[in-house]
Amino acid sequence: MSVKASTTRTVTVATVQFEPIVGDRVHNLAAIEQLVRTAKTQGAGILVLPELADSGYSFRDCDEVAVMAGPVPGGPSAEVLCRLARELGLYIVSGIAEQDGDRFYNSALLCGPDGYIGKYRKLHLWNNENRFFKKGDLGLPVFDLPFGRIGIAICYDGWFPETFRELALAGAELVCVPTNWVPMAGAENASEPMANILHKAAAHINGLYIACADRIGIERDQPFIGRSLIVGPQGWPVSGPASTDREEILLAHIDLSSVAETRTLNSFNHLLGDRRADVYG
Repeated sequence: MSVKASTTRTVTVATVQFEPIVGDRVHNLAAIEQLVRTAKTQGAGILVLPELADSGYSFRDCDEVAVMAGPVPGGPSAEVLCRLARELGLYIVSGIAEQDGDRFYNSALLCGPDGYIGKYRKLHLWNNENRFFKKGDLGLPVFDLPFGRIGIAICYDGWFPETFRELALAGAELVCVPTNWVPMAGAENASEPMANILHKAAAHINGLYIACADRIGIERDQPFIGRSLIVGPQGWPVSGPASTDREEILLAHIDLSSVAETRTLNSFNHLLGDRRADVYG
């Protein structure tokens, strides 16, 4: 999973918030290409797209999934994303509908200037996803990029603190999160969505940068909340949150070498070193 090392540790991360249309790969990939090109002109070095950005989310049945899903790498969506990454010389993390034989996965693709790098399959499936997709079977890989170590999570994975803790323990410094956040019960009058609170907390307690790219719109009666954000390793947003209903690109110039320092709280305390593995594993 390694890519050649580099002395630089800074990168501009972008999250792209837009509205995919379920079942319309041509439209979605055209929208993605335009947004990726715009983000590149704004300085993006690594870019995160929403969950299932190529396919849309609210499938009616497995037949719809079968039409939209493709191999990763090698499928039509993966090929477009890898071509863009090679042409523009940047890294892309995108949610993607993956087909592997007779199985379908809610996945994320990582590609870069040299093409395909790797993928992640969502571990924790939400609601009707369980009707269409298999649970992820690739664990929580961490990828070595020239500027740092990158992990990936997808949407509901963020409701499990173990996701970010495992990635941090494996050396991740930035976690890219393609997501399709939906309204949560009890949050109607909240000042911010629970998703933002959870990811700020995860960044703080693990000393991680976390970049969340959500979608917007209403798809087959399912609303999505937007509010994409990029969080620093002390838990505070470094860009965003974005709006609830507008297409937006968030950017943040980050220094991944700051992660190690952030995790050292004082001469006695370290976020990961203080874990009582003798008690709770």
